[in-house]
Amino acid sequence: MANQSGSVYGLTILSPIIDDPHAEVSHDCAIRDYLAGLPRDHRSPFAKLSSTHIARLVVMDDVIFVGAPAREEHLQSKYLVFESNFDGDLDTYLRRMAQDIPSELDAVWRHCVGYPGVRDVAAFTAYMKKCQLKTTFYFADVNDKTVQQTLHALRVQASVAEFIAAHQGQPAAEIQAAFQQLMEKIRKEPPPIAGGHEESAKPHTGTARTAGGKS
Repeated sequence: MANQSGSVYGLTILSPIIDDPHAEVSHDCAIRDYLAGLPRDHRSPFAKLSSTHIARLVVMDDVIFVGAPAREEHLQSKYLVFESNFDGDLDTYLRRMAQDIPSELDAVWRHCVGYPGVRDVAAFTAYMKKCQLKTTFYFADVNDKTVQQTLHALRVQASVAEFIAAHQGQPAAEIQAAFQQLMEKIRKEPPPIAGGHEESAKPHTGTARTAGGKS
């Protein structure tokens, strides 16, 4: 089903950016400058929305389509592209955006045509839906697990891999006792941080994994 893959919702929004030749700083440049300063880890505004698997904001200048017979097609304006994969339904997610990260939303979308702001949540939700396109391709690794379930699974997977590498060749009784200690440690650990880079989440390549939050 379009926009939905299992329990994960795929949101794609294209908002036309204001074209004002008299602006001291063009609206598309203002968006780019603001996005460049946003953190990409657990401090990301979208990490505050705990149901977010991945979120991306980008300014699209133009799209050239060469069909048959060959011809060029161009956009009538520049667009702000917002993509997100999240758990749950669209209305709840949009309401949470308006309530949890209002200043960040206003800082970006105030440069877009027709943006009503977030004070009127109903108007904000209607605007975002008006700019929505159907999503048929998803970035989420899984479609039936929540963000927290996925982060926890990655943590356990990495911990077990490290355990195996560290205990090769040891007597079975020692391995069993050490594994019980590991499982007890995992049970007592606090929930993973969305968008965070954890030492326990390093795969064999040595690169820290990230799940949840802003991309």
